[in-house]
Amino acid sequence: MTTTTSTPASPTLKTAMTDYWSRVKSGDIGSLPAVLGLVVLCAVFTGMSSSFLTPGNFANLLTQAAGVIVVAMGLIFVLLLGEIDLSAGYSAGVSGAVLVILVSNHGWNWIPALALSILSGIVMGLVIGWLVSYLGVPSFVVTLAMFLAFQGILLLLAGEGGTIPITDKTVVAIENSNMTPILSWTFFLGAGSLYILSGLRKIAVRRKAGLKTELIQLWALKTIGLLAVCAAAVYSLNLERSNNVQLVSLKGIPDVVPLILAILVIGTFFLGRTSFGRHLYAVGGNAEAARRSGINVKRVRLISFVICSTLAAIAGLIFVSRANSVSPSTGGNATLLYAVGAAVIGGTSLFGGKGKMRDAILGGLVVAVIDNGMGLLGYSAGIKYIVTGLVLLISAGVDALSRKGGAN
Repeated sequence: MTTTTSTPASPTLKTAMTDYWSRVKSGDIGSLPAVLGLVVLCAVFTGMSSSFLTPGNFANLLTQAAGVIVVAMGLIFVLLLGEIDLSAGYSAGVSGAVLVILVSNHGWNWIPALALSILSGIVMGLVIGWLVSYLGVPSFVVTLAMFLAFQGILLLLAGEGGTIPITDKTVVAIENSNMTPILSWTFFLGAGSLYILSGLRKIAVRRKAGLKTELIQLWALKTIGLLAVCAAAVYSLNLERSNNVQLVSLKGIPDVVPLILAILVIGTFFLGRTSFGRHLYAVGGNAEAARRSGINVKRVRLISFVICSTLAAIAGLIFVSRANSVSPSTGGNATLLYAVGAAVIGGTSLFGGKGKMRDAILGGLVVAVIDNGMGLLGYSAGIKYIVTGLVLLISAGVDALSRKGGAN
């Protein structure tokens, strides 16, 4: 008597999509709501305003969202722990003020001035992280106090109602200059090639280790789709968008875009490929279980707040570059609320343990599209805040429901 053994069927696109839909129904929705929301919002505003989907407005969207995106990237490290940093906006303002004062008032070169500006962000993060991690003061209380303290420091540095301009060409260029069209395409081809090679290497490594990998056909479709969208964006940005070509020509990718992508790559590597990243997710998922497994929970919390404030300092550079100055309102107003909203709308959980760096970019673009599109339609700031708040509330509700569905 002979027996036959059946081998499992090879995975197909259909089975991969079925598995994905099962994960969505179980609560693992990732960035899907942000992507769908971004598509819907762009379609709606394009239909309502002929000015929305123009090359000039598209470039403005990217530069408008840049500072908030970088602050949100830093907040993701804190949100992954289930904590919050309410002072991140004014951390950016204080760091930006340090940079501007050193360059404009004391004649420093921008490089050491930026280094000291980032160092000030690190110090602010160390203070907050130590109070939260080692003294056990709730992050909400600590960062609310620091929100007020950093606002006061910014007032002292910039002067009440005062504005300190900056004319350093390198600093101003971050938000106000663009790559040439040729350099833009070269950047796209280089970044796209690295993205493809990285994806193929990840699949090969996981297969060699005997781990489950993403279906190569599905990966190829997603990669082609992403690169096609990026190619269309580069083509649009390389079109002339100046209203007076004789005076100045505006073409190419804004200089701030490579900076954001560099932070995205480094942060993604840090979260996904290092022991600290794994420990961060573990602490955010269950801090007590992480402690019992030997993870230094206090140190993880401390480093997370330092990273948050460091990225806020880099955002300070972007804010002063966009405004060509620093003032008592730099990093204030709705900056923090937009940054938290960007992270949560992008897919990062307020409950900790779930989120990726790309969430800040997706959510930041959603927030910027709402603000920009409603501005083009003539709506007031009050209406913009109401709509953005509702979108944030919906995103937080979806996150809560998805966690409940995952628990069930």
